[in-house]
Amino acid sequence: MAHRLAGKVAIITGAGSGIGRASAQLFAAEGAQVMCADIVTAHVEETARLIGAQAIAATVDVTRPADIERMVAQTLAAFGRLDVLYANAGIGEASNAIDMTIEQWDRMIAVNLTSVWLSAKYALPHMIAGGGGSIINQSSTAGLIGIPDLPHYSAAKTGVIGLTRQIAAEYGPRNIRCNAICPSSIPTPLVSRVWEQRARDAGSTASLAEQQATVAARHPMRRIGTLSDCANLALFLASDESAWISGAAVPLDGGLTAT
Repeated sequence: MAHRLAGKVAIITGAGSGIGRASAQLFAAEGAQVMCADIVTAHVEETARLIGAQAIAATVDVTRPADIERMVAQTLAAFGRLDVLYANAGIGEASNAIDMTIEQWDRMIAVNLTSVWLSAKYALPHMIAGGGGSIINQSSTAGLIGIPDLPHYSAAKTGVIGLTRQIAAEYGPRNIRCNAICPSSIPTPLVSRVWEQRARDAGSTASLAEQQATVAARHPMRRIGTLSDCANLALFLASDESAWISGAAVPLDGGLTAT
């Protein structure tokens, strides 16, 4: 089933590392031309270099409307159309509802929720003009169930699911699909930093590998996720194979939310 995205143009935010980079590489391998966007210039340029001529890179702060608008404009200038938006950029941080500051709350909502809306705001007109498209928003199992130490993160990711459903309902008649991916623990740099912070806050000396083993044991499938697990789901949602799927919040969690 090679070239499942042949002829399609995709934007992936947070493409400088982790899930975003893995997805950008997979999308390109399946025939897409890819705009790789990230706030860290060196990282996103490395992603584009790894892909080759099918990719371009842009330094983007997803909390800045002007950056998002420029990202979309550069994509259209380079590739002439826009078919897929994967709003993957995000941050993570452990905290609690008592000790968390207003600044922490505002930053989390801006990066993990407001940026998802901004990405759709500037992408949608061009997708509609092109006859339709697929928007994929990165949520989390924290948007589906309560998870300790993540109040602001959970609020943002729950909001992403609501926004996803609203876009699917409003723009479905314009041939726009919108779905959310809800991963559980995947050892991206972001997730690893949160685990390390939790261990420090708890006074634990457990290594990262020991923490991963503990987390894996909580999942019915007894493992944590991989970058490929998420990239493969994003590829399916970007492709025409998922043409009748819209408004879904898809758990990617080894059965965690089923327990």
